[in-house]
Amino acid sequence: MTTVGFSFTTLTSEIEQGILTLTINRPEQMNALNALLLKELRLAMELAAEMESIKGIIITGSGHKAFAAGADISEISVLSATEAHEMSKKGQEIFFLIENFRKPVIAAVNGFALGGGCELAMSCHIRVCSENAKFGQPEVNLGLIAGYGGTQRLPLLIGKSKAMELLLTGDMITADQALVYGLVNHVVTQFELIPKCREILEKCFQKSPLAISSTIQAVNGFVLGDHKGYRLEADLFAAVTASEDGKEGTSAFLEKRKPAFKGR
Repeated sequence: MTTVGFSFTTLTSEIEQGILTLTINRPEQMNALNALLLKELRLAMELAAEMESIKGIIITGSGHKAFAAGADISEISVLSATEAHEMSKKGQEIFFLIENFRKPVIAAVNGFALGGGCELAMSCHIRVCSENAKFGQPEVNLGLIAGYGGTQRLPLLIGKSKAMELLLTGDMITADQALVYGLVNHVVTQFELIPKCREILEKCFQKSPLAISSTIQAVNGFVLGDHKGYRLEADLFAAVTASEDGKEGTSAFLEKRKPAFKGR
């Protein structure tokens, strides 16, 4: 039985057999993460936490082109250092809610998961992607850095060396590469994407809810430390966003031209 979920502007939701499916619904913007979407995502997670009937969550993107193709550059391009710092902190807080959710959260990645989209996927407990999925942290191409936890979670998931390469080059990787690197758990066809996520959740539902929530807490306690890296990331994100290169990179992106970076 399917029931109507929550009512949002940038998200659609449905609840079926204890599974809440949240779908980013900005297809014309390649499901880019803007301020309203992040606000609604936070609210959805907070509401889900209060509902005992929800036993697990799937987060995905509408259409087949993009899970979420980064943050909304038009918003970032006009930020001051103070505003960029606040944006980074708010994004990190929302992704902490997902990462520390006491029930399993799976990212169903269909198409591009770039920048903030990749960071959103990494905040989920498990990642399943379709064969056409592509992952990357291309912020350096805009004179920026990842600001929603990407500099911290990517090394934890795939190792410092490979993460450093992807973060410094801005290169994208395919679904098969992501599987080899350990960034995703499974690669399936688009048709199998949601069913595979539901299959995994159904296995989890057969276990003790307390054991599941305790496992999530224990694993996160080991890998996250005291969050110093995240605070540093927010500081650095603020600095580069307000820099000349940050403004030039975002302006060039919006104007569809090649940026002229000056290193300041």
